[in-house]
Amino acid sequence: MQTSLRVTQFRESVIRDMTRLALQHNAINLSQGFPDFGTEQAIVEAAVTAVRDGLNQYTITWGYPPLRQKLAELYSERLGWAVHPDHHVTVTCGVTEAIVIAMMAVLNPGDEVIILEPAHDNFRPAAIMASAVPVAIPLTPPDYRITPEMLATAVTSHTRALLLNTPHNPTGRVWDAAELQAITDIVLKHDLVLITDEIYDRILYDGRSHLSPGSLPALRDRTITISGLGKTFAVTGWRLGYVVAPDELMSAIRPLHDFTSICAPTPLQAAGAAALSLPPSFYEATTAAYHERRALMMAILENSGFHATPPQGAYYIMADYRRLPIPQAQLPPMAFARWLTTEAGVAVVPGDSFYSLPGFGDGLVRFAFPKKRETLEEAARRLAGRLIQS
Repeated sequence: MQTSLRVTQFRESVIRDMTRLALQHNAINLSQGFPDFGTEQAIVEAAVTAVRDGLNQYTITWGYPPLRQKLAELYSERLGWAVHPDHHVTVTCGVTEAIVIAMMAVLNPGDEVIILEPAHDNFRPAAIMASAVPVAIPLTPPDYRITPEMLATAVTSHTRALLLNTPHNPTGRVWDAAELQAITDIVLKHDLVLITDEIYDRILYDGRSHLSPGSLPALRDRTITISGLGKTFAVTGWRLGYVVAPDELMSAIRPLHDFTSICAPTPLQAAGAAALSLPPSFYEATTAAYHERRALMMAILENSGFHATPPQGAYYIMADYRRLPIPQAQLPPMAFARWLTTEAGVAVVPGDSFYSLPGFGDGLVRFAFPKKRETLEEAARRLAGRLIQS
């Protein structure tokens, strides 16, 4: 049987692969980025009520109207322009769908899209599914900084878009003013579309606040802003993402969404509207809890012999294992990640899986820490038993 050329250019997610390996070996899953703690009860009850009240059929393909209204209000304030719920907001089945259809909306076969690496492993396949060419810019530890020079080197006459993830997974970077200016300059100079993945926009540390690149006046008309509810509200399995974009870009995105998934689950969208109605105290408590998890995870890594920089946002840490006092510290990332999962009972993601270019990500693994304290403490015991006593 003949299959398409595109499916030979990528494979299934390494992240989900590590979750399956964790399940097989009863490992603590610090690989895939989902919380293991409960969802706010008000959100759960809103979903139950929606199901019981009969919100179980298709909604408008763009999204459940009350949810779009909430998002329009939020993003009118965040982006600084009048976001209309009927024209500028589309609710998708997760950020993954949103990125795929955004790329399909603006890229033609042979067009190039710049992707900053390390990058989430759906970015490159999304470009390939759009018959476009992903062009990687490798960022390197410990700072993972974006420079004007690296951006300029990546642009060709075929470049049509740039994908920016902020706060950044897997490094935890929150791009500063100089880096955002470099992005702005390259986008304007070469007439590019900016696609942003902002799923961790509510998980920031040390007093930082999120800045949507699409709020910068020069970028407003050429930015597709993407985010979702799964990470902030601990409902990753609900698959609720959304796109906010100006008229011309949104008119290209909506037909793709319509014929990809029709609509996201209606009762869960209703619950999403309830989630966005939670008071500021919810976000304050969430921020405080993630500061505690970050501090605990950093202490665990330090005590176990890893070297890492505290993330500025999101809930991941890229850690260097090469100075661990064990023979396995010389293994390549995939072999080390599999060993740590099967032998130490703690699942992680190999650092080189976030790069498409060879030689990058060596000696690194990613830890995800959106977990209960007892989960992280059990991971600490397992790491200590296998790494410190070895």
